Amino acid sequence: MVNPKVSRHPTICYRPIRPSDLMILQQLHADAFPIRYESEFFQNVVNARDIVSWGAVDRSRPNGHSDELIGFVTARIVQANESEIGDLLSYDSAKSDQTLVYILTLGVVDTYRNLGIASSLISEVIKYASNIPTCRALYLHVISYNIPAIHLYKKMSFKCVRRLHGFYLINGQHYDSYLFVYYINGGRSPCSPLELVTVAVSYMRRGLSSVAARLRKNEEKWPKWAKCKESRRLVGTQGRRNLTAECTGCECV
Repeated sequence: MVNPKVSRHPTICYRPIRPSDLMILQQLHADAFPIRYESEFFQNVVNARDIVSWGAVDRSRPNGHSDELIGFVTARIVQANESEIGDLLSYDSAKSDQTLVYILTLGVVDTYRNLGIASSLISEVIKYASNIPTCRALYLHVISYNIPAIHLYKKMSFKCVRRLHGFYLINGQHYDSYLFVYYINGGRSPCSPLELVTVAVSYMRRGLSSVAARLRKNEEKWPKWAKCKESRRLVGTQGRRNLTAECTGCECV
């Protein structure tokens, strides 16, 4: 695909991807990714079969190209209890309606990069997911060498929660993947900062209670001493044995 020339003042708009976008969508994926997607995937995208999508277009493009895709994002809803990030999400597993949004693909034509289009496409998905009351997070995979994408997701407050070794197989070679999560609608990590502080305080309290209990137990075992001022000796109340003690400036009771 020949990269279209960007006008001085592009007018970027966002809309759902339609059946008429099929050919350009396939070409954009072929240009953007080293892996090939099945034709069924593209049919599901353009016909909205279990996949939601947004396309970016530049209304300022001439010669009938003002509605041609120059960027895209695709995603689908998955059940939280059936997803691969179930252990990274604190939610009520008894509620079977808890969902997540998995971002499948994201891409922008080269000449339109660094204009905030990718961020805007991701924002569309976040808004969509946030309006689903049962949705607790968005998540996605990024190949380990895609540094611009990694920076983008971190900038948008996605959390890198896991590295998956050998996740991608491309031309016979394995590549690692980073798993990113963006929590919404009360969704959170099972090890959120607040929970970590709570656990730490709880452990400290238990430790202090344990020390105090041991001290009390030891005090009960220790003999109580009575003062004998004349002989400067300490007389034990248990067994009444006389023990000599040097004066240290502190009273032994």
